[in-house]
Amino acid sequence: MSLDGFIATEDDDLSWLSKVEREGEDYGYEEFNDSVDTYIVGRRTYEIVCGFCDGAFPPAERHSCYVITRTPRQKENGVTFYTENLKKLLEELRQDEGKNIYCDGGAEIVKLLMEDNLIDEFRISVIPIMLGSGKRLFKGGTPMMDLKALPVVEYDSGLIQLRYERLGPS
Repeated sequence: MSLDGFIATEDDDLSWLSKVEREGEDYGYEEFNDSVDTYIVGRRTYEIVCGFCDGAFPPAERHSCYVITRTPRQKENGVTFYTENLKKLLEELRQDEGKNIYCDGGAEIVKLLMEDNLIDEFRISVIPIMLGSGKRLFKGGTPMMDLKALPVVEYDSGLIQLRYERLGPS
């Protein structure tokens, strides 16, 4: 997100993310991806990623993927479109043996997960830019959450990765 808390401009422009692109630097993304086996994303984020990738959805190449949507759709790109209760999905996934669950994209999804206390850890990469306006990562209107700070990672590009672990029961 930008330093002022936005994940996209009002018109879904993400070109500002290129500010921190460095050849050979993945900001720990590959290691993180190895720690997860399930990927949950909102419909709008899914469509933006597919737009960048000629209709493909790269996370589906290595993870079980669920797109949270209100509109039923047939499976495509290795993705399941999920229209039921998000809390129910997470409870079902947590019962299975496996790795971590990665939720990506959108204040709507983050808000739903926060309302039901379903996020165990926040990993937020802060890009050194102020957008001034746009689409926020956190929508607000959620219960207070007590967090413990984990080590911060700083990169030469100015990107800083923040990590927080939720305290208390899930």
